[in-house]
Amino acid sequence: MNKPIRVVSVFCLVLFLALLVNASYLMYVRADSLSDDPRNRRIITATFSRERGAILVGKEAIARSVPSDDKYKFQRTYSQPYKYAPITGYFSWYGQTGVESSQNSVLAGDDSRLFVTRLVDMLSNSDPKGGNVQLATNAAAQDAAWDGLEGLPGDAQGAVVALEPTTGRVLAMASTPTFDPNKLASHDFGAVADLSKELNADPREPLINRAIGTTLPPGSTFKLVTAAAAIESGNYDADSQVPGGYRFKLPQSSTTVGNYDGGNCGGRRITLTQALQVSCNVTFMSLANELGVDAMAEQAEAFGFNDTSLEDLGGQAESLYPRDLDPPQTALSGIGQSSVTATPLQMAMVAAAIANDGDVMRPYVVDEVRAANLSVLDRTDPQSISKAISSTTAEELTTMMVATVDSGTATPAQIPGVQVAGKTGTAQSTADRPPYAWFVSFAPADNPQVAVAVLVQSSDTSRSEIGGGRLGGPIAKAVMEAVINQ
Repeated sequence: MNKPIRVVSVFCLVLFLALLVNASYLMYVRADSLSDDPRNRRIITATFSRERGAILVGKEAIARSVPSDDKYKFQRTYSQPYKYAPITGYFSWYGQTGVESSQNSVLAGDDSRLFVTRLVDMLSNSDPKGGNVQLATNAAAQDAAWDGLEGLPGDAQGAVVALEPTTGRVLAMASTPTFDPNKLASHDFGAVADLSKELNADPREPLINRAIGTTLPPGSTFKLVTAAAAIESGNYDADSQVPGGYRFKLPQSSTTVGNYDGGNCGGRRITLTQALQVSCNVTFMSLANELGVDAMAEQAEAFGFNDTSLEDLGGQAESLYPRDLDPPQTALSGIGQSSVTATPLQMAMVAAAIANDGDVMRPYVVDEVRAANLSVLDRTDPQSISKAISSTTAEELTTMMVATVDSGTATPAQIPGVQVAGKTGTAQSTADRPPYAWFVSFAPADNPQVAVAVLVQSSDTSRSEIGGGRLGGPIAKAVMEAVINQ
């Protein structure tokens, strides 16, 4: 073989080997990343050309795919977009969020539980269909939660979470401001890209599900955790005498902190029940200081702090109780201030655990996975994740919370003929912005069916009128009534 032919042969061999290496690299190394790349139009066309499964609340499909008159064959639609967007998320050419993301393999028809369905479709030469996802949501509770947030004055920011205490079912999860997932599911990809940029740049952060993605100081609702730690120590019960008075001097400091209303909580010595009824800051700072950071942290973590629990919905933020608080910070943590932060879901879990004899149930939004013919393929089993408090402590706290609704700061949550347990919270923020309003509750107190947490992050309410009971109480009441009256 002469030299020119040998050079050409070697060059062709090198090109062949390079092609082989590149093909192997693409198929075995980069296959997943290329499939997930939003710029991969082939994947987009294939995904949009398959009938994606529905997301159901009761018998209503709140998200489904309908035939379209373009090359993508199917258009994703949302029947109640703003109300359910924090749960459903969106299905778009550049990605998914919410249940659309966490249950994507089911909805797309790729989940292993749909193997038989895919096999039948192939043998019958039918177009493949995705599976359906049945949510645990209670439609009436979701309506009440959404209506409550919408009824807040001005361009409000807030969230509501309702749980079934004995199972952890998420009966309602609403967040405002929100967005229209129909617009993000459009086949006009240029318009979708523009809208996405607009939503991400919006200072109101409408794409965030505040129920699980926003952590703020829980304020006086955290006094339930402090009270739980005090009772669990064995030194206190609902009738124990505790410090009251006008002000508490932070340890190792010259700073004193008073009560929210500037009063003395009813005297220098009051019962623990009365302290919760009037939300006495002095009492719960004193208790946190006495218990110490380790006992407080252990109790908070038993309720779910410093961890995440919701496994079938992405976007969770971790509620925090730092273990490195100094004595002044530890005292302030007893009233839900200092560096303590919580999501509405976390505070709903605290209320639900008290309602459930101290057992913390893992929250879940997906109740069932179904095939396209609606046959049930899988069902979520309730799971206890911790024993936060004893049943005796839960009973004591319930008694105290009922007294708080009957004749304390939580009276706006009263339901005629129903015993309600509740606690208000007004968490201080920076000096240049209003406080955050919180409310947690459950009902009926003697046979709990629903536990609720409400956060009003901001609204057009004058600073002097902001309070957990005034803003959050009526919303929690409406959600509890929606569940109880069904």
